[in-house]
Amino acid sequence: MRLEGKVAIVTGGGSGIGRAICLRFAQEGANVAVADINLAGAEETVALAAAAPGEAWAAACDITRLDAVRTMAAAVLARWGRIDVLVNNAGWDKIELFSRSQPETWNKVIDINLRGPVNCVSAVLPAMTDQGSGSIISIGSDAGRVGSSGEAVYSACKAGVIGFSKTIAREMARHNVRVNVVCPGPTNTPLLDEITGGDTGSKIIEGMVRQVPFRRLGQPEDITGAVVFFASDDSGYVTGQVLSVSGGLTMAG
Repeated sequence: MRLEGKVAIVTGGGSGIGRAICLRFAQEGANVAVADINLAGAEETVALAAAAPGEAWAAACDITRLDAVRTMAAAVLARWGRIDVLVNNAGWDKIELFSRSQPETWNKVIDINLRGPVNCVSAVLPAMTDQGSGSIISIGSDAGRVGSSGEAVYSACKAGVIGFSKTIAREMARHNVRVNVVCPGPTNTPLLDEITGGDTGSKIIEGMVRQVPFRRLGQPEDITGAVVFFASDDSGYVTGQVLSVSGGLTMAG
């Protein structure tokens, strides 16, 4: 078990990629705080992890509120005494051309996808600094690396997460805190179903899938191996890196 004895927080753990990460972490022996604004979804993840070696615990949390995130982090410390891993997974988007989008949508996308990870990192850094160790993994997106039609503000947020993560990696290396980013391509999740309900969204996703060499959407379980690697001691000399898990949708030159 690669994560035995570690304590992890996974935001957005109540469904999709976040749920898959929580279940894999618990199987790998970690104690996992399943943080989600949807407490019922988090509790369902906990029930699914009941037979795993690691303990899963549901925590209601709105990552757009710094006070709520700090309260959640304090509860994790009170329960398990440390925080070894943070996975910034919670996210939201609405696929539409930027020229047709509205400020209320921009604000929601920014609050969840950029402000949320900033809040969460701020909340866990004191504990990781005191421990002299930690691993922060943000779930980015290839949209933040190369752009994505219909996702202008989302792409900006994910690019911001990449830049933020690289900077925190530099600042926190002296405390042995590693910071890395995993960038999924289009992945079969409830959120994807929600945001591609319209004609424009479905056409964009169909176009993306045609460009994936594997010719399929990713599955949440496809993402978990990369996250476990960054959470485990196997990546002890790796920080400030961005790894695409997208079936080859994007390839570095």
